[in-house]
Amino acid sequence: MTIILALDFGGTKLAAALVNIGSRKWLRYERRLSPPNANASTDLEIMRSLVYSLLEDAKPAAIGVSFGGPVDASTGTVRLSHHVAGWENIPLKELLEKEFGVPVGVDNDANVAALGEHRFGAAQGYDSLFYITVSTGVGGGWILNGQPWRGAGGMAGEIGHIVVDPAGPVCLCGKRGCVERLASGPYMAQNVREILEKEPPSRQVRQGGEVLKGLVGDNLTLLTGQLVSEAAAAGDDLAKEVLHKAAWALGVGIGNVANLMNPQHFVLGGGVTKAGADFWQVVRQVARETALPEVDFEIVPAVLGDDAPLWGAVALAEMGMA
Repeated sequence: MTIILALDFGGTKLAAALVNIGSRKWLRYERRLSPPNANASTDLEIMRSLVYSLLEDAKPAAIGVSFGGPVDASTGTVRLSHHVAGWENIPLKELLEKEFGVPVGVDNDANVAALGEHRFGAAQGYDSLFYITVSTGVGGGWILNGQPWRGAGGMAGEIGHIVVDPAGPVCLCGKRGCVERLASGPYMAQNVREILEKEPPSRQVRQGGEVLKGLVGDNLTLLTGQLVSEAAAAGDDLAKEVLHKAAWALGVGIGNVANLMNPQHFVLGGGVTKAGADFWQVVRQVARETALPEVDFEIVPAVLGDDAPLWGAVALAEMGMA
């Protein structure tokens, strides 16, 4: 059988998998967390060890790569990572082709996940969709007329840096009130942490935070977006407030994109989208209120889950073999 190797360089985790062409089941699969203060060299070394563990004596026919950051897909060069140091202008496609001697396709994780959901997941049969990943960051990837659409410079889909609150907090990109600054997991945790650290105890009682503090044993540095979601589900008022703001920001971004591009489907993936029914209700309601009444669209969860970038990498590798 012809084997595809799929790789996913995420902001906080690395994953690799093997699959036979035409199969929907992994032959072998490995995932590992990126260590604290990781850089490009450590991530590449970890991924290399994952790959050789998976391959054993096999050789893939092609490799598809999902990368969590801006990529020049035409050359397979990583421009940078917003979350891991040292990735500036790394020729990832060239490095992998030199090491493994097979065709390699490399693209941004959101573009690749869009391809995965289109080919194998929630948007099979649709010819226009916008995939949004809401996790360590917020990114987007387009499928238009059944094909990936990356924009003139490969930067199409950056919904995370649409400004929805010009008076909001400063994002890592330097602007205020970006979707990512309000809706990504690490920033949700930061928003909660700042409120709890700044507000006096009497204010905290009115705003909540007790469940959150209980989850981390009063060590606020341990807060994560996932814990914010869990606390909101458990009724913590502060967590619900922050999660509601995140859902609102995402909904405004989606509604504006719907007006601009009019895709059939919005497919949402990433850890933050597991936040529960209230999160989805707010996203859908705000998106609907933001979009024109005549603009018809659906907002659906990704069905490939955390594996959407890996399955998209399979599709990317297959495209490179065609």
